[in-house]
Amino acid sequence: MQPMCDFASTPHDHRGSPGAGGQPPRFGFLVDTPEIRALVAETVRLTAAMPDAAARVEALKPAFAKLLAADRWLPEEYASPDTTSGMGGGIGQYALYRAEDGSLCLFSLVIPAGAETPVHDHLAWGLIGVYRGRQDETVYRRLDNGADEGHARLEVARRQTMETGEFYALLPPRDDIHFVKTVSDVPSISIHLLANDTACVWRHRFDPAAGTVRAFRSGYSNAACPEDTPRT
Repeated sequence: MQPMCDFASTPHDHRGSPGAGGQPPRFGFLVDTPEIRALVAETVRLTAAMPDAAARVEALKPAFAKLLAADRWLPEEYASPDTTSGMGGGIGQYALYRAEDGSLCLFSLVIPAGAETPVHDHLAWGLIGVYRGRQDETVYRRLDNGADEGHARLEVARRQTMETGEFYALLPPRDDIHFVKTVSDVPSISIHLLANDTACVWRHRFDPAAGTVRAFRSGYSNAACPEDTPRT
């Protein structure tokens, strides 16, 4: 992974520095706080030092837990539902940090009370944790080999309830296909640290009952995706 940012610059309170023409930046620290900078710096350090993804994710857990436990670092506009979201259901997906080379992102996912995500994958290692509210997660195991691009055979691998402050690791292909539902009376907010530009890469959206799968790109609620992002 290439270096992602110059960490010597002075952090701002919340938003990143404006881009060209006074527009919000698309890359770098879209929300610029000491808590976010500390996690990104630790991720960069461990990625350079530890080639094994499983060991790297394990070593990142203390830094990620510290971010989840911190208060008042997430701006309210990135903790609110988004009725225009590409995920549907009023789900907001807000970029907090994006490496310009697509090697790392940090984002908040806001799911209104009672709403759920589609069944989807991520295609990257990382960590996901609940910052606010309560979620039920259903994880699927893929039984076919993926040779037919339009079809997938899934079975439920496990279900779990995630409370505020709890988190889990992603190490594809293991546990990479899931959906999440908010089961608290208020919107749930989960924080995702993933080794790609998740909302802008072409991922997969599954219908387990129909056995179908299609490419999709969820997009961020607060940042545009490059138009030339290739399908995979």
